[in-house]
Amino acid sequence: MLLNYSNHKKSLFAPLKLAITWLVPALFVMACTPSTDKPLQRSQHAIEGSYAGDISNDGKWSVISSIHHGISVWDLEKNALAYQWAQQQSSSDNLVLAIDISDTNSHTLTASRENFALWNMKTGQSEGYWKVRESNIRDIAVSNNGDYLLIGKSNGTVLHVSVDSGRRLEFLGHKEKINTVDMMPNGRVAMSGANDFIAYVWDTVSGQVIYQFNHTSRVSKVALDPLGRYAFSANSMKSAHIWDLKTGKLITTLKGTKRHEVFSSVRFSPDGKTLVTGAASSKVSVWDITTGKRTASWHVTPKEAKRPTGAVVYSLAFSDNNTLLTISSSGYAELWQLPSKVN
Repeated sequence: MLLNYSNHKKSLFAPLKLAITWLVPALFVMACTPSTDKPLQRSQHAIEGSYAGDISNDGKWSVISSIHHGISVWDLEKNALAYQWAQQQSSSDNLVLAIDISDTNSHTLTASRENFALWNMKTGQSEGYWKVRESNIRDIAVSNNGDYLLIGKSNGTVLHVSVDSGRRLEFLGHKEKINTVDMMPNGRVAMSGANDFIAYVWDTVSGQVIYQFNHTSRVSKVALDPLGRYAFSANSMKSAHIWDLKTGKLITTLKGTKRHEVFSSVRFSPDGKTLVTGAASSKVSVWDITTGKRTASWHVTPKEAKRPTGAVVYSLAFSDNNTLLTISSSGYAELWQLPSKVN
């Protein structure tokens, strides 16, 4: 096997004491006008910034990691801290750098470079802890009910784990380091992108390739629409594409993208008309899926500092048809007004 890891289930995870803390909801900072120049609401969820984060698909929960607070789970409807988790001993090498919430909010998968843990969102308890050897974790995804886990690795392999049975499937289609992965909510279809300039959509039961999307540089971001309509892939040289997940054909290429606009987060709207992206440059953009045109853009709030700082947009989610939620490396969760023409 190319991958060796030890599986520590509940009994071995117990020594990592789980601190569950409830906080009084903090007051949101209200913007003066419902404009994308300023957020409608802002709340600080990590005082000195965060290292990773995800917002649930329905916009009700967020999970972020920071050096001082470990892993924090927030109820966004109440703006209240629900749980604090400790994945491993405090160490700069063990910081949680990847987080994924399942589509039904049942489970969250978190990972550092060397280990990953599965959490139950209802109970706040750990359901599994795994340590990976010989290669670093690059990206992760989790299915509904925490049944399947997807782990992209620096050795070019993608591991699909069936939690209940322990079945492991290694996808070996890539020839170089994995940068990004995603998985359908049922865990049956995965997508991965790597430094070999290729994005694959593949079957997690057979390991067979369904579609191959070639790029002109390393693939930096992939995403699957949870409703099975679209796939997204972007490379490091500004090209970004939306594909028909049923046919594998190109729908559109995003227009007006720039090289510094490296996408860090992607979300498809429930009605299938709009794509929103977040970038490492703090930029949030709204795109028309049919035309590929950018219809709006703005920047999330950077971390307060004496010097100008940026912010990586970790995750976005539609709160409703009119508003968008974001969380970023600045530690802020923010609510934004969407332009009326994208409703």
